[in-house]
Amino acid sequence: MSFRILGTGMCVPSRVVTNDELARMLDTSDGWIRQRVGVRERHVCTDETAADLGYRAALDALEDSGCRAGDIDLIIAATVSGEDTAPSVSCSVQQMLGISCSAFDINASCSGFVFLLEIAAGFFARGTAKRVLIIGAERLSRITDWEDRGTCVIFGDGAGAAVLGEGSEYLCSKFTVEGGSDVIHIPQHTGKSPFFGRETASPYIKMRGRETFKYAVEAICSDVNYILDSNGLNIDDISYIVPHQANARIIDFAAERLKLDKSRFYQNIELYGNTSSASIPIALDEMNKNGLLHSGDLLLFTAFGGGLAHAACLVRWTKN
Repeated sequence: MSFRILGTGMCVPSRVVTNDELARMLDTSDGWIRQRVGVRERHVCTDETAADLGYRAALDALEDSGCRAGDIDLIIAATVSGEDTAPSVSCSVQQMLGISCSAFDINASCSGFVFLLEIAAGFFARGTAKRVLIIGAERLSRITDWEDRGTCVIFGDGAGAAVLGEGSEYLCSKFTVEGGSDVIHIPQHTGKSPFFGRETASPYIKMRGRETFKYAVEAICSDVNYILDSNGLNIDDISYIVPHQANARIIDFAAERLKLDKSRFYQNIELYGNTSSASIPIALDEMNKNGLLHSGDLLLFTAFGGGLAHAACLVRWTKN
């Protein structure tokens, strides 16, 4: 027993920031950003929190699934950018939904949504949940250095959600963690302790672009090949590869190395930027709502990011 996906949802803020607007703030241009990252615009919160976005995505997913909020036994959220350490994003969403169930957050950076699926599978296997709501919710604009053109042009805010129910459509997964802060680092304020001797670090995303790029391409290729080989599949058996939307060039390079047409990878980074743990569920909801998915389709999710961590899984789509 694992699960099947009953419904999907998403939410992005209404405020859109285009590359041209960023070019008025920074030494950059629309052409430079599109060429280097593949982003045209991104959505940025003005008064919404990560939990607000998660709540709206959850409502959308519940409606799509045909479930009521009260049917949910467990809420798990992934985020690196929630406003509060406590209450967590999941607990805040629980309160907004007005329900009583277990709820907790995880932090697996950009791989967070795939980790959520694996965690949920454990609850289904033990028979301790029949309906699980999973959410990737990010307000990355809060932890972005808006004076650093190398990072601020990449990221956006958003949330994606899915309602999971009993079934057997979560087929295979792979997780790899290589702990370290050399390539991607998001420090927090060190606090006011008079006993702590380290210098305060600025609490913004820090990323070594070239190293991140290389890591991501290798992660996608190794994980895609593992999922295919482990299940006796070839690429033609996969309806869509749904990657973390970090950089369009990463996907292009991975497709070239795998000898695949890049159209096999679903991409929407142009409109949203990198939304970390929200990027795969946002993409999944777009595919669902736009009629791209059919019962029996095999979907391969692949993600990579801070940790360093990368993850992939295989899901059969059976939603009616």
